[in-house]
Amino acid sequence: MIANKKEFNTGLTLFAGFWVLFYILMSPVFAGKNLLDYMDNLYNTISKKSSYYIPKVQKGLEDYKGQQVSFSVKAKGAEQTARLTKMFQAGKATVTPEGEKLKVSGDLGAMLTNILVDSEAMFNNDGKAIAAKYGSEEKAVLYDWWNAVTDAEKEMNKASKFKEGKILHDALTKAIEPAYNYYGIEAVPIKDKWGTVVISLAGYVFYTLWFGFSILFMFEGWGLKLEH
Repeated sequence: MIANKKEFNTGLTLFAGFWVLFYILMSPVFAGKNLLDYMDNLYNTISKKSSYYIPKVQKGLEDYKGQQVSFSVKAKGAEQTARLTKMFQAGKATVTPEGEKLKVSGDLGAMLTNILVDSEAMFNNDGKAIAAKYGSEEKAVLYDWWNAVTDAEKEMNKASKFKEGKILHDALTKAIEPAYNYYGIEAVPIKDKWGTVVISLAGYVFYTLWFGFSILFMFEGWGLKLEH
């Protein structure tokens, strides 16, 4: 039995309105996108600028120029083997097949410099430069770099070469990963979108409270109350 019909109906109206608005927001009414896709793209464009660490990693390469290293990377199939070979050779490394792996030897600084050049191009959405350089799809190249550098980092750490492992980790997390994840996204300063950001945050708070109060009014109108 409803204890307070007016309060219950207010809550029910708010609850129904919440889902009607939710349906509208999940429809492609924001430049052909729903609200989630639109906001995801908005915050990606804003965060991209603050994820640009490649120059910092490049500066850290000075200590590794001329340092010779060797490590093995996994290669699945002839296509990936050929691609990885070409990629490492672009960094002046020697690549030798060893079963399902490739043994890579060369100047660590030169190899990482080449990797950062590729990462820079991808971060700037210049995938055509990568495709032309290796004759392969640009995202496949960056994915191969991610796997190869991950393998190299593990081997360096296993051999107690932690300094080398650290610079490889930096190249992985501060260059390759951001370049891959933000590829195709245009960086936009937050000052250009501050109004939309403020409205989106205020709207989130308002919409959350809307749902909460609709439940509260329905429960209280129904007669359910929290007592101490």
